[in-house]
Amino acid sequence: YMTSMLCPKCSGKRLKEEVLKVLVGNKSIAELTSLSVRDAMEFIKNLDLTEKQAYIARQITKEINQRLGFLVDVGLDYLTLDRPAGSLSGGEAQRIRLATQVGSSLVGVLYVLDEPSVGLHSRDNDRLLATLKRLRDLGNTVIVVEHDEETIRSADYIVDIGPKAGIHGGEIVAQGILDDIINSETSITGQYLSGRLTIEVPSARRKGNGKKLVIRRAAQHNLKNIDVEIPIGNLVVITGVSGSGKSTLVEQIIYPGLMQHLYGGRYCPGKHDGIEGINEFDRVINIDQSPIGRTPRSNPATYTGAFDGIRELFAETTESRMRGYKPGRFSFNVRGGRCEACSGDGIIKIEMHFLPDVYIPCEVCKGKRYNRETLEVKYKGKTIADILEMTVDEAVEFFAHIPKINRKFEVLHDVGLGYIKLGQPAPNLSGGEAQRVKLATELSKRSTGRTLYILDEPTTGLHKHDVKHLITVINRLVDTGNTVLVIEHNLDVIKCADYIIDLGPEGGERGGEIVTQGTPEEVAANPLSYTGQYLRKVL
Repeated sequence: YMTSMLCPKCSGKRLKEEVLKVLVGNKSIAELTSLSVRDAMEFIKNLDLTEKQAYIARQITKEINQRLGFLVDVGLDYLTLDRPAGSLSGGEAQRIRLATQVGSSLVGVLYVLDEPSVGLHSRDNDRLLATLKRLRDLGNTVIVVEHDEETIRSADYIVDIGPKAGIHGGEIVAQGILDDIINSETSITGQYLSGRLTIEVPSARRKGNGKKLVIRRAAQHNLKNIDVEIPIGNLVVITGVSGSGKSTLVEQIIYPGLMQHLYGGRYCPGKHDGIEGINEFDRVINIDQSPIGRTPRSNPATYTGAFDGIRELFAETTESRMRGYKPGRFSFNVRGGRCEACSGDGIIKIEMHFLPDVYIPCEVCKGKRYNRETLEVKYKGKTIADILEMTVDEAVEFFAHIPKINRKFEVLHDVGLGYIKLGQPAPNLSGGEAQRVKLATELSKRSTGRTLYILDEPTTGLHKHDVKHLITVINRLVDTGNTVLVIEHNLDVIKCADYIIDLGPEGGERGGEIVTQGTPEEVAANPLSYTGQYLRKVL
């Protein structure tokens, strides 16, 4: 692995000494770009220039102010100007592109945005909606793919697709203004908007086992030497406006700190004095939205481990015993049973050099992955290729009498993935789907009750109905004694927490402190907390 270090000569400023000697308002260009957007605006506004200098600089300062203003409008005032593009979250990068578009003031453009509210606190969401309306008012059309209730309510026209997901979806359920969706009997979105369906607030909060995981003097990036106490055996949600230090605390201190202690190795936690209570855990698992595999060979059946049981089942059939087939015969990864023309992929990759690769179905096996002899073996009238074509819901019924296999599929069904196919290639799953496959795999394992699960914004890309499933699944993990630590802006998840740690009060340099902590009711009662203000409305 390569690690990056600051250049010893320029200390990361990238420029020669002579260049850094040029100052404007007593700051070099490196010092100016190290400011946050908010502070840079303040600096430009308060520049002390002579009349002549002001005349020369007027166009430049106007342009700089305008562009910084657009970044403020999309909720990015906490970013420093020299922040590397690779370190931005997906939502931040998308909103920077949005700010660029607002700045160009084009007219008659069709803008398509895929979930712009990802990673945004409810407070910043209002700013984002104002920006989108500004684009519309200039004379543009804005199409947004979104699950966020505020955005849906702000739309001029809504198209609701469903009724469910996968093979049960793909139809237009309702379309029109907000009232048309709310009054639709068949629209699940409409039922949540009207309040006919809701995510209930739990009647009681869990107390945990009385022990705590304590992080002492966390000071990485913008964290201000804070002591954080996480009650063990609870669903703990870390909240706060965008850029307040949530991901820094969890992804750069807690996760690497526990990994280093439990597994040793190359984990380097960020600046902090120490972590107490690590011995209460025997595993730490970060369930993120990265793909479950890089190649089409990886699929939900192989990832959850259910495919091993299915192969053994086929090897035990009378036909297999007569032919002497072992479970390996039914694997598409090794020679023997697979189609050799496509090496068990079912598809053939054609490299197009300057264009993206094209995949076409294999002409020999017609996409079934196996050779003719293997496909002659059947279980309850189905070949191994037919099984991979089943949806999870169909598999739950088909394997009802085989607990070892059925348990894994039932959990996939419980997390709301009943519509995906067992053999669906990993690259075809969305981030939210991949994350739920991982959650299901964890749920189907025997629990020790001493695991810390970390989820960073698990509701990304999820409809309210799916969020309901997700909360049920997370609660099952906590009910067996585990601790679940979630970074989240979604109020439905926040209101179901046992304990909230709210960071802030703002993003960037003005964040990194604990604003308030406690049960959702205690946080909602705190007037200083932005999260509390929005939480009050849903409790």
